Amino acid sequence: MRNPDRWTPSKYVQRRGRLAASHDAAEVGVGSRLIAGMVAACYDAHLSRYAKGRLIDLGCGKVPLYGAYRGLVSEVMCVDWPDSPHGGLHVDLEADLGQVLPFDAASFDTVVLSDVLEHVPEPALLWHEMARLLAPGGHAFVNVPFMYGVHEAPHDYYRYTEFALRRFAEKAGLELPVLLTVGGSQHVLADLLAKHLAQLPLVGAPLAALTQGAVTLTDRSAWGRRLTERTGSRFTLGYFMVARAPAR
Repeated sequence: MRNPDRWTPSKYVQRRGRLAASHDAAEVGVGSRLIAGMVAACYDAHLSRYAKGRLIDLGCGKVPLYGAYRGLVSEVMCVDWPDSPHGGLHVDLEADLGQVLPFDAASFDTVVLSDVLEHVPEPALLWHEMARLLAPGGHAFVNVPFMYGVHEAPHDYYRYTEFALRRFAEKAGLELPVLLTVGGSQHVLADLLAKHLAQLPLVGAPLAALTQGAVTLTDRSAWGRRLTERTGSRFTLGYFMVARAPAR
């Protein structure tokens, strides 16, 4: 990764020893803290188990997960589109993620594709590229939004169900040890309400934060967890997955 000494936390920060969503509105809008926090928890729980060796961060942007995985891997390669809206301070290679990537097969142990797949017009090719780049037994971390508003227009092309994600992994020859829904119906409702409240002058931001905080509290209760389990298969903010290249 270029300029690692100049890296600073952006979307994700360490809070009380865990990866969490930033409260800096310039990095994470107040209406998006709920989903960002839940995705952060997924990475926090699984990076330490699966990330290792040479890592490639595709669609890296400001490399928001660098602080979480840098101590787990031996090398980091950052790739992003030319003229990325997130800048290129840490980008090693500018490349179109909808095309074949200029790396040898089986040259990475870990792939990160965070909040990127929905912006790729030819997703099947990217899945096959990730599978090609992974060394035997290597892992790819992928998260995508589902019930979530259009963002980075006009380059926001798809929303994927868990069935589509399973099919992509299967077609690319990857195993799927982890596929999680990010929240349930109560999280979707809170996210939508918070995003609308956040538009109100003066009181909008605190009301949005209060809404999201209230639903986060329900996650600590047994009935809240049951509600997520029962509704997440139909109503979810997104998905988090870890795909694995078969060992040979």
